Amino acid sequence: MTTGYDRFTSRSVAVLRFIAQRGMLKPVLYSTVRVRARGREALADVQAPFILVANHSSHLDAPLILSTLPRRLSRYLAAGAAADYFFDVWWRKGLTTLFFNAFAIERNSEGKRSGSSRSLLERKVPLLIFPEGGRSKSGVMGRFRPGAAALSIATKVPVLPVAIVGASAAMPRGTNWPKAGRMPVTVVFGAPLSSTTGETVEEFSNRLADEVRRLHSLVQPPVSPEHAQKGST
Repeated sequence: MTTGYDRFTSRSVAVLRFIAQRGMLKPVLYSTVRVRARGREALADVQAPFILVANHSSHLDAPLILSTLPRRLSRYLAAGAAADYFFDVWWRKGLTTLFFNAFAIERNSEGKRSGSSRSLLERKVPLLIFPEGGRSKSGVMGRFRPGAAALSIATKVPVLPVAIVGASAAMPRGTNWPKAGRMPVTVVFGAPLSSTTGETVEEFSNRLADEVRRLHSLVQPPVSPEHAQKGST
């Protein structure tokens, strides 16, 4: 009996993706920004599946995570990508799928594709999710939507918090290329988290957001609320 082709778990596709990421994506990324990673020692005991959550302020975010996450954890990592942007035309869908092993997320209909997310976790495919639902308009982290926390609780899969510092300054929303001068960006990894007994989805989601903020503050002090603009796209 033969099983159907699954691009998310295919070893041959993973090899092609690795070649694309390391041979094309990473050289371009590292030639345009100065990348630093912190906290990778917290990943020593992490095994797939897991849900990686991070703040989102730039198109650099996913490439930064993929380039700094250890290969054993990034090999099959599937990135959640906005269906209305990354899957709207064939060429963008193709590139997103090639480089990021992407699966579609409906930004304006939370939970609509939770079934596909759960199915991926059941196949031991780790997920990358940006809980803000889009890139921050100001570079300041916004509210986390509860989808990632709910998925973690439902599947009993741990969440790996990650903070990305400097990406918004290096390549702000609305730009198509990083600024000149190889600006510094830092990816900060935290220890995996799971919900506690009796913790609600909202409480766990808020705790995840607080941890990402804490990791971010290790590199860059927090911005006061009066300087933050609301919303993300």
